[in-house]
This record gives sequence, structure tokens and C-alpha cells, in this order.
Amino acid sequence: MGVQIAVNNISKRYGDQLILDHISAEFHTGNIYCIVGENGSGKTVFLKCICGLISCSEGEIHIKGIPLRSENCLSGEIGAIIERPGFLPNYSGYENLYYLAALLHTPNKDQIRRAMYKVGLDPDSRKKVKHYSLGMKQRLGIAQAIMENPDILILDEPMNGLDKHGVEDMRKLLVQLKEEGTTILVASHNPLDIEILCDEVYEMDAGAITKVH
Repeated sequence: MGVQIAVNNISKRYGDQLILDHISAEFHTGNIYCIVGENGSGKTVFLKCICGLISCSEGEIHIKGIPLRSENCLSGEIGAIIERPGFLPNYSGYENLYYLAALLHTPNKDQIRRAMYKVGLDPDSRKKVKHYSLGMKQRLGIAQAIMENPDILILDEPMNGLDKHGVEDMRKLLVQLKEEGTTILVASHNPLDIEILCDEVYEMDAGAITKVH
């Protein structure tokens, strides 16, 4: 399997505080990787660096062999949920995804509809997002992450706000996407997510990363 993400000796500092400490790792095509660790261990910063949302202080990240730059982080190759998704409250779920896609290119309406169906939302519903439950907002966030069929998914606590059935649905979806060749990184505190989903598990502690499974 090919290397989709290569993290080469990256560090991240905010002033005198070292958040990521010379991390190196490789993530391969069609695997699900779990990133675990306590709050403040550096998980979210690590994922943001891989998405290109923040820059590294040292080191380099390659996506499919190409150095990651801030200008290409929104190329459609990476789909992501980092922290709680934010949407326009007075628009429907479909309208939100349409407008987000339009920021980058001409939206593909069929892709948006398929993504919403995959997460259990009705693209024809006129219900405004401000009336969505927390679980529905989380489903919409996952739809946003997958709507352009990215090769890489970066998901920070994707099961937050979902009920039991929602969690089961999303686990099935992630397994399906893995089988289709998507490389998936998941930050999760749920032991069942780790047991059911993950091919490899990495633990972060004080800005360092260790493969534990």
C-alpha cells in the first residue's frame, strides 16, 4: 500500500511552548488510524498540521509525495472535521454544503446529495440548521468532509453528539470508505471506536507520538 501521508520530523511551537516535538509517522492507503491521548497532548494541533490549517515550525508533511502547503490544503484531497463543525444557522443542510463547495469551485449537486444520504440526512429537507440536533449537525459535518470523495479523511472526535444508532451508522460508513481505499485518521476517546475501526493506534503524550498497536 502506498504512503498517503508522510510526516517528517515536524515540530510546532507557540512562543516558548512546544506543542509537537519532532514527530514522524507514515499513514498508508486504505487504513484507519486512531490517534489517542489526553486533552492537551497535541492531537488536534497534529491533525490541523496535516490538514494544512496551521503551519509547522519545523519539518515537513507530504501528501501523496507532494509537500503540503497552505495554498493547497483545500484541494479536495483531504476531507476533515476539526473541532465542532460550524454552519450558517438560517440555511438548510444542503444549502450549507452547496455554499461551502461554491467557495472553491462549481458545486457538484449530485455529490452533495450522495454525501447527505450516506450520513442519514435528507438533502431535500428545508429544515434550517439552527433547528438541527447536535447529532444532526455532526452528521452534516461528516457529510461536508466526504462530499468531494477525498482520498484522505481527518476526523477529530467524529462521534461527538451522535446517539447509539448514529455511532453505529458512522462506523459502518468509515469501514465502507476504508474498503474503497480512503485513508482515515480518527482522534477518539471511545475504546470501541479503537477496537472496531482502527488498523493501527498511535498515542500522543506531551507532543510526542508512539505507535501502540
